[in-house]
Amino acid sequence: MNCEIDYAEIGKRIKEFRTALGWTQAKLAEISQTEPSNISHIERAATKVSLPTLIKIANALGVSLDELVYQNLKKCEHISNARINALLSDCTPEELNAICTVIETTKAVLRTKK
Repeated sequence: MNCEIDYAEIGKRIKEFRTALGWTQAKLAEISQTEPSNISHIERAATKVSLPTLIKIANALGVSLDELVYQNLKKCEHISNARINALLSDCTPEELNAICTVIETTKAVLRTKK
């Protein structure tokens, strides 16, 4: 079984969660007990992150591993659905209607390109 891991995507997700918390790389390194240079290397995909380090980072950020690696997983709909639900949670009925229209249009365009 060929399992290509997208380390750049994992690094991007780590950075997204870190910046959402308002943390520097140094702060994430301190909380995850990881070297600050290692956080930089991981976020830039200059190194392959080990599972123990990934677990430390996920725990420090307060997220699950699948939230960091979900785009590498074949079965990840639950993560995407959770992200969508979080984005929609504070929308007005009018906003939800507009978003539904955008989604329907986007799906139609994507499916005609197949």
